[in-house]
Amino acid sequence: MVPALHAVGFSYSELILMSAESSTVTVRLVRSFEHRNFRPVVYHGVPLDQTVKEFIAFVRKDVSSRTGLPPPFKNYKYDTMKIIHQAHKSKTGELVVSLEDDDKLILKEDSTLRAAGVANETELAFFCEEDYRNYRANPVSAW
Repeated sequence: MVPALHAVGFSYSELILMSAESSTVTVRLVRSFEHRNFRPVVYHGVPLDQTVKEFIAFVRKDVSSRTGLPPPFKNYKYDTMKIIHQAHKSKTGELVVSLEDDDKLILKEDSTLRAAGVANETELAFFCEEDYRNYRANPVSAW
């Protein structure tokens, strides 16, 4: 990867700086908690100094036009992001998203991604808050 980018005009020091400023983030689009219906989408080069609100707007726009995603995922009313997993930390046993620590793990829109706890190789859930609250009140899977 470095030789290809170097050939496009990036110096080695610029590549190091770019890797320090941006990260790979996986966003799990959650369509249904009860049916465990979700699709992961990987984003490379995510600047962690952007606000959560800006990242949500970017992901919404990208998802609505992304090829390969079924229409129910493209047209869904996503409005909330929550940290599912961070690199080199333990994973939860929940198949879709953990129902615990909402106050720490749900991202606040006015915060930057970095300040909210997002780092390289973080996995986020993107879902409808109303659906999440309903599922949290009655966490039963349909299958």
